[in-house]
Amino acid sequence: MPDPAAPDSAPSLPASDPLPAGTWLGFDFGTRRIGVAIGESLLRQAHPLKVIHGEGNAERFAAITALIAEWQPTGLVVGLPVSMDGTPHEMTARATRFANQLRGRFRLPVAFADERLSSVDAEGRLRQGGHDSRSARALVDAVAAQL
Repeated sequence: MPDPAAPDSAPSLPASDPLPAGTWLGFDFGTRRIGVAIGESLLRQAHPLKVIHGEGNAERFAAITALIAEWQPTGLVVGLPVSMDGTPHEMTARATRFANQLRGRFRLPVAFADERLSSVDAEGRLRQGGHDSRSARALVDAVAAQL
């Protein structure tokens, strides 16, 4: 299995490669917000859960600790931001560091998922669902984590 700490060899989540059975928390990492989704690997379905606000690690990880205690996930998925051509950039390194912190703190498996255009897709879905740009903004990170 590729080293999950290295973005260019990070495990992805193709539809043909099932996750171990159980509940998984998904994260759409950002410097100001982290979108969180909850999913069930057997059903291959996920749902937006919440958005964690704040820049401080202490408050972010307190919120994540509470979610892990509540949902007791089998593992975690972190969206890996890369350029459209697949090359890493500054946020790739930050999301990878975040994934490594999750792995170290919670001793759970952490996988990466390609998140290219997930926020654009999330915004479109929210608008189709009747949200205006203001109400969509509050939900877009959690929906991006779902995707």
